[in-house]
Amino acid sequence: MRRISRLTRVAVGVASLALAATACGGTSSDGGDSDSGSAKEDLGLAIAYDIGGKGDQSFNDAAYAGLQKAEQEFGYKTADIEPTEGETDADKEQRLGSLAKQGYNPVIGVGFAYAPAMEAVAAKYPDTTFGIVDSVVEGKNVASLVFAEEQASYLAGVAAAKATKTKTVGFVGGVDIPLIHKFEAGFEQGVKDTDPKVKVISQYLTQTAEEGGFSSPDKGKAAAEGQIEKKADVVYQAAGLSGQGVIEAAAKAKVWAIGVDSDQYKQEALAGYKDFILTSATKEVGGSVYALAKSVEGDKPLTGTQVFDLKADGVGLSESNPKMAEIEGLTDAVAKAKEGIVDGSIKVKSE
Repeated sequence: MRRISRLTRVAVGVASLALAATACGGTSSDGGDSDSGSAKEDLGLAIAYDIGGKGDQSFNDAAYAGLQKAEQEFGYKTADIEPTEGETDADKEQRLGSLAKQGYNPVIGVGFAYAPAMEAVAAKYPDTTFGIVDSVVEGKNVASLVFAEEQASYLAGVAAAKATKTKTVGFVGGVDIPLIHKFEAGFEQGVKDTDPKVKVISQYLTQTAEEGGFSSPDKGKAAAEGQIEKKADVVYQAAGLSGQGVIEAAAKAKVWAIGVDSDQYKQEALAGYKDFILTSATKEVGGSVYALAKSVEGDKPLTGTQVFDLKADGVGLSESNPKMAEIEGLTDAVAKAKEGIVDGSIKVKSE
């Protein structure tokens, strides 16, 4: 019998996952519809990607890394499905339903955009465990995998305040929505708590995801160039695939970029810019995907809201770039801020 959990804090408990640096499409499973029915066979984890798809070197690739880890450990068949341009909630519902009908379990929607579809599909397939990243969906067989992005962003703000020489830093958000406001709020607070004299320039690329805020590197590049012209010498992006344009612009201008979601310093596709990726505000999307798959494999599926925060190592700040240690006071300031967040002496704003 499936365990129904209340609000819990779940430690990710997995090592950092090496992400696939590929821009190719996902592996599609056989077609089907979203009508309820018996599974054809007992299959494993399936994920449906968010806007930008696999190859974004960030959010979606982190989820794919979790799928790879589960596939290797449990030795079962998996599936990962790309979104389509201009798709509707009905399209997402059909995709999730098709995966459940084929027997995949769990089925995870990567991104808040899957919320309406998942609510509908989960009710039709009560024996399948569903997961959604970055949103809360009520359902006895749904695990809502959410993160304290503002905490990682606070640490990014501390690093930016220590690294800037112009006393001006930038934030580029993909879409003007509450989720991305969490990144901005934490970043600005971290900057100001570290050095109130540092100016933060913020810009959102679009008002809606359909306008390409998470999938347009050219928009990200133009926004970063504008901020750099205003003397920003550290630019933090929370913009999905569009963030690659921000990193490119920073590298071209020889200023610092701060990555997001994954340790972007390590991404093969961004290797040409790595010397200018100071750090990344990470969230263990891959860890959460793997944790849900492991719980289902152990016949104790996670359900309810699962919070991945700094205390649980669900978010953090990468330290891969050795140049971080060369900036006076940066490492110590980040460590002190992390300690304060974990022990509760620092309360990070989420809006």
